[in-house]
Amino acid sequence: MTATASSMSPDTAALFDEYVIPNYRRYGVSLVRGEGSRVWDDQGHQYLDFFPGWGCNLLGHCPPTVVQAVQEQVAELIHVPNTWHMEAQGRWAKMLSERSFGGKAFFCNSGAEANEAAIKLARLHTPKQKYKIITFEGGFHGRTYGATSATAQPKYHDGIGPLAPGFVYCPFGDLDAVRAKVDDETAAIMVEPIQGEGGIRIPPAGFLQGLREIADERDLVLIFDEVQAGCGRTGHWFAYQHFGVTPDVMTLAKSLCGGVAGAAMLCKTELAPSLRPGMHAATFGGNPLAARAGIATLETIENEGLLQRAVEIGELFRSELAPLVDELAVVQEFRHVGLMIGLELAVDATPIVEQCMERRLLINATQGTVIRLLPAMTLTDDEVREGCGILADVLRSYAA
Repeated sequence: MTATASSMSPDTAALFDEYVIPNYRRYGVSLVRGEGSRVWDDQGHQYLDFFPGWGCNLLGHCPPTVVQAVQEQVAELIHVPNTWHMEAQGRWAKMLSERSFGGKAFFCNSGAEANEAAIKLARLHTPKQKYKIITFEGGFHGRTYGATSATAQPKYHDGIGPLAPGFVYCPFGDLDAVRAKVDDETAAIMVEPIQGEGGIRIPPAGFLQGLREIADERDLVLIFDEVQAGCGRTGHWFAYQHFGVTPDVMTLAKSLCGGVAGAAMLCKTELAPSLRPGMHAATFGGNPLAARAGIATLETIENEGLLQRAVEIGELFRSELAPLVDELAVVQEFRHVGLMIGLELAVDATPIVEQCMERRLLINATQGTVIRLLPAMTLTDDEVREGCGILADVLRSYAA
């Protein structure tokens, strides 16, 4: 099965062909139901999903606690403007603050929006002549205009220039390059503590600590983009907690609400007043449905011991997949932190993804040669072994 071949209803395909802008490369599959780490298409085929919801479904598809919370809320209040107080939004902010660095939250709807808020906050909080923000090659910060400009990957800039000014790119892991680029107009440093779309890239020892030191020395705002890494995926609530480095600002989305759309920017308390009334907003940000889903997600992770489970599942993936590096020349490196998992290949990863889909396993390719897995922390050991067995078989057949 390829991205253009189809086994789904021709009526669905016709609807998309006629009415939906073709900005996505879609597989010829129409998904209709999900439960845990399994999804079903409209032809009745079942798939094991190791990339559920593009990393959003950290609790799996349709987690019962999130479903119940949203069902209860949707019958009471669906949406009200942020000019009113909502108890659930305040409680959600408190829970995030208590599990991170004790700051305050701004709620929005997507990772790109959270990063846009962080960009504004950094510029508002620093003197007017400071506007430059250092970001890193291989990083990814979203699809909105400012977030795309912050993303130091030329392929995302093709045809949309000129970009928003003020973004300065450095190699990921290179502190000397950062020091050389900081000047009197620099306001902030923005980095993913673990690069996700960049291929599950883990920073070299001392890199994040060095960024904290530079930020402190030069009075810069240090922003950690944890859109992909945050909310328990790495086995800690937030990836920065692995490195002993606390940012001034952190952005969250994807798995924040258990699959429901929702995002947040957290900042240290002393920065919060700089995002003053009238300077930023998000109409649907922190709405009652997202707030209840976000609360249910945090409670479920905590009540079911899923942070530790993420560590255990990650180690099981390592034991299943890391040996392929020695076994197969096509597999060059295995990387993981908790449930952020990457296999670096010596070949294009796209055919591997398609062959796995034919075997009813859903995975992802990024950066051309990296197999990326962002599985749910509710996977069973048997499901891990089942999926890893399929992936290993496909890799072996490809190598042969």
